[in-house]
Amino acid sequence: MHPSELGSIHKLNKKKRVVVIITASIISGLLTLGLLWRFTWKTTNRRRERKKEDVDVPLFNFTTVATATNKFSPANVIGAGGFGPVYKGRLCNGQDIAVKRLSKNSRQGLEEFKNEVVLIAKLQHKNLVKLLGYCVEGDEKILIYEYMPNKSLDCFIFEQNDTLLAWPKRFDIIIGIVRGLLYLHQDSRLQVIHRDLKASNILLDINLNPKISDFGLARTFVGDESEVKTDRVVGTYGYMSPEYAVDGRFSVKSDVFSMGVLMLEIVSAMKIRKFFHPNHHHNLLGHAWLLWKEGKALELSGVSLNSQRGILSVISTLEADVTNRPEKRPKMISVANF
Repeated sequence: MHPSELGSIHKLNKKKRVVVIITASIISGLLTLGLLWRFTWKTTNRRRERKKEDVDVPLFNFTTVATATNKFSPANVIGAGGFGPVYKGRLCNGQDIAVKRLSKNSRQGLEEFKNEVVLIAKLQHKNLVKLLGYCVEGDEKILIYEYMPNKSLDCFIFEQNDTLLAWPKRFDIIIGIVRGLLYLHQDSRLQVIHRDLKASNILLDINLNPKISDFGLARTFVGDESEVKTDRVVGTYGYMSPEYAVDGRFSVKSDVFSMGVLMLEIVSAMKIRKFFHPNHHHNLLGHAWLLWKEGKALELSGVSLNSQRGILSVISTLEADVTNRPEKRPKMISVANF
């Protein structure tokens, strides 16, 4: 064959190889794009499904919330916490609401906000505050709750006016809080550990019925979990169980300890973090233990006792609740039966 013909064949084969390579590259690229699109589509759908499943409460727009609170007027502020200020608001249908607005210097953040929305949307009990909706626009993160006209428990139990919250009503409030915790620990679809149970997180409705609030720090247990260890200890000192404050270990027994402290405050009308006794150095828990050992438990009561209904049972239970050994603390079902 003439050399010129061999050159032509060589050039033709080279062109074919280039065409094959380009075609293969295009097909490979299209397949990759197709797989990437399919993966993205599936992931987005899963997120949408998860979001739809997790959040089953109304989404409010910012304008509606701002209008309801008179543009977040300081005159509408009814409280404040780690999350930020709480405002009283009124919707256009006349319904009163409580609006928690995440502040920029909040001790809680986006994770706690998401946690509260997702978690409390799944919880329904008469002794838990009801979430009516939420708002997320730009930097604004807001929770909308049912309005509690009597604010929080700490506004009542530390008052010196015994008639304002006499012992029988305090006893009923203790029962209501215990029932709410029993639901969280045992009867709800999720086993929930509140982790920040305290007087300021117990709200009172128009009839002084208690409702547990503020689930930003709450955690759920799944499967056979009974205790979790964390490096990030959050909550309020004084109410924290020793194993949680020192080692970061928390369980349902952590909430039981907090409930014991709260019961002690309700019975004594004294604050756990501000107690001082001139005759000894013990804190309020130690003081209660001394009186119990001396048979003077009734001296703990900071309110007039027209009736001793339940008070000794409550004091006996709170003493068991606040032991340093979590395995010795009763379950909430036992506390509910005092």
